[in-house]
Amino acid sequence: MIDYFYFVAFGAGILTFLSPCILPLIPSYISVITGMSVTQIVEGNKERIVNRKALLSSALFIIGFSAVFIGLGAGASLVGSVLRQYQVWISRIGGIFIVLMGLYVIGLLRIPFLDRERKVHLRTGTIGLWGTPLVGAAFAAGWTPCVGPILGSILFYASTTTSMWKGVSLLAVYSAGLAVPFLLTALALGAFLQRYARLRRHMRVVSLVSGLLLIGIGLLLLFDVLSFLNLDVTGPMF
Repeated sequence: MIDYFYFVAFGAGILTFLSPCILPLIPSYISVITGMSVTQIVEGNKERIVNRKALLSSALFIIGFSAVFIGLGAGASLVGSVLRQYQVWISRIGGIFIVLMGLYVIGLLRIPFLDRERKVHLRTGTIGLWGTPLVGAAFAAGWTPCVGPILGSILFYASTTTSMWKGVSLLAVYSAGLAVPFLLTALALGAFLQRYARLRRHMRVVSLVSGLLLIGIGLLLLFDVLSFLNLDVTGPMF
């Protein structure tokens, strides 16, 4: 039976990549992990060796942030299984949390602690190839306002599922949604920069779509509608 929330998780990863506080910094992250300036990357986009370096560096960066996200998914599922008798309340609290995160993403609600992101500032060429996964892990842990609301919502859903595998797989799919556009951008940074001005004009739309998606998921979880969509959630309706 297909769990349609996997499609939601993948889309949430893409929306995370497109969020207003991550998208503008993608060229800088690519520059850091490849050890080359943005100009060098753009000029060398057509050279096979540069593409190979961008591919390997991006893959290691993706492994770093995916490991953090998947570990959190496993932990959320484990907590949910331990607290199985409280699943009804976990679903209700999770639904309320996700709705609040949606309002925050849209800009209708301010949550001060989410505004205090912890960023890791690195200069080009200072980390080395095998330090790249650590940069990916730092990215996952540090960009709270961008990653936190959507990630927290996926984790709350993972805590209502029946197995640790479900949490791991959900967060793996979420990571893939973030990884695919990042990898494509790393391999075609010149094309990304040419289209960035156009993308920037739609940042507000991305925030609205992300927020509305979270609010919708929160309401479905709060009123246990997800179980009627063949999703693996337990608990009676109000």
